[in-house]
Amino acid sequence: MVEGGMKCIKYLLFGFNLIFFLCGLGLIIAGAVVQVNFQEYVILFAGDFGSAAIFVIIVGVIVFIIGFFGCCGAVKENYCMTLTFSILLTVILICELGAGIAGFVLKDKLESVIRDGLQKNIDSLKYQNIDSETLKNSGVLKAWNLAQHDFKCCGVNNSIDWEGFTNLNNTGRKVNATKDVPDSCCMTDTTGCGVGTLGNYTVLYERGCVNATKEWATTNVVAIAGVGIGLGVIQLIGIAFACCLARAIKKEYEVV
Repeated sequence: MVEGGMKCIKYLLFGFNLIFFLCGLGLIIAGAVVQVNFQEYVILFAGDFGSAAIFVIIVGVIVFIIGFFGCCGAVKENYCMTLTFSILLTVILICELGAGIAGFVLKDKLESVIRDGLQKNIDSLKYQNIDSETLKNSGVLKAWNLAQHDFKCCGVNNSIDWEGFTNLNNTGRKVNATKDVPDSCCMTDTTGCGVGTLGNYTVLYERGCVNATKEWATTNVVAIAGVGIGLGVIQLIGIAFACCLARAIKKEYEVV
């Protein structure tokens, strides 16, 4: 059994891994909640981005398993489990750094992909591509209404993206068929406010939803960066503790 300072590290590592273990469980739950309760948002990013919630669940499962190895390795003073934990945690840290660098380098391309995907969603809702009954029950339209209302925006770039759309409250479905926008584009969201108002920025939000989300990310960049750096520091501490404990356990095995 390890003694002295290594015993302290053993319990610190166990505490760290218990938190890590619970974080993995939290990611699994968060991913499941997003998958079940936020389908309206998820549907906007169908294809490349539609499986984001499932990806979060998978990451949660991996973190959960790594936390399990760490907890068991610390409590049982098992060299193989402790070493496995430190290796897996190092791999995760490298992957996180790689993902962060790739995201920064490819941010313009990522934005372009998002714009194209969102525009395709809007085009699928236009007069020539959908009948009124299907439009009424469209999950894509519900998603756009939610996003435009929450982010106070209209369309991908601006309201002109909706040209060719017919508002459900336009009972004729032919009058001003190319001049309607969803009511959620209106600064004052009332029934029928989007009928015939395309391009009228005294009534509609002027900014597009891509720029609105970019502004949100810019506003919260310090918090996002802080969380990322904090997580990285915690992981480095965990790796250091695990390596120290594994070395101490190995020495004891060699003495025995």
